[in-house]
Amino acid sequence: MTYWIILIVSVLVSYLVSYQLKARFRRYSEIPVMLSGRDVALKMLRDHGINDVDVISVKGELSDHYDPTKKTVNLSQAVYEGRSIASAAVAAHECGHAVQHAQAYAWLQMRSAIVPVVSFSAQWLQWILLAGLLMVKTFPQLLLVGIILFALTTLFSIITLPVEVNASQRAIAWLRTSGISTYETYDKATDALRWAAYTYFIAALTSLASLMYYIMIYLGARDR
Repeated sequence: MTYWIILIVSVLVSYLVSYQLKARFRRYSEIPVMLSGRDVALKMLRDHGINDVDVISVKGELSDHYDPTKKTVNLSQAVYEGRSIASAAVAAHECGHAVQHAQAYAWLQMRSAIVPVVSFSAQWLQWILLAGLLMVKTFPQLLLVGIILFALTTLFSIITLPVEVNASQRAIAWLRTSGISTYETYDKATDALRWAAYTYFIAALTSLASLMYYIMIYLGARDR
């Protein structure tokens, strides 16, 4: 019962946070700045002495990300071309990851190290968990395998938290001193990135609650 309460609350909070995040980005997309998201990204990279990272446009909404394997800051078209404080905040945040990479930020290195393992386990996770739940009375060890794989995804979600928060902190600090934002627009950028960070917190909490649920089922089956 406790798990279901946590899960339901997490889903509701996740929906509210997502709604607030999108509403804020729509609102802040109406507040203009001088540079496009692409130009903001290039300026932040150059200001940090990073000259080997490309800034490119990718398809999709909220598809912005930094790819450390290709050293590219990938911005959605709306952010890449947009000249708003929302676009500037997103571009600066993704460049924050590039700065982390260049400075060998420990949490980013840790997350990158487990990406191959998490990607592999994700291909089999749902099937192993399903089979483990169906066979929990006769073969509980299968569920244990699923729990171990799920624990890796939970660990990834938890490690992602400091990575994303730190990238936002770097972005906010740079926006404050770069001249991109004014006193009023700086507050808007800070607010947008704060709400974006909430989504990662909720994701980690939901993953942790699910992990505890599977562990309780396994322990209950083993004690019978």
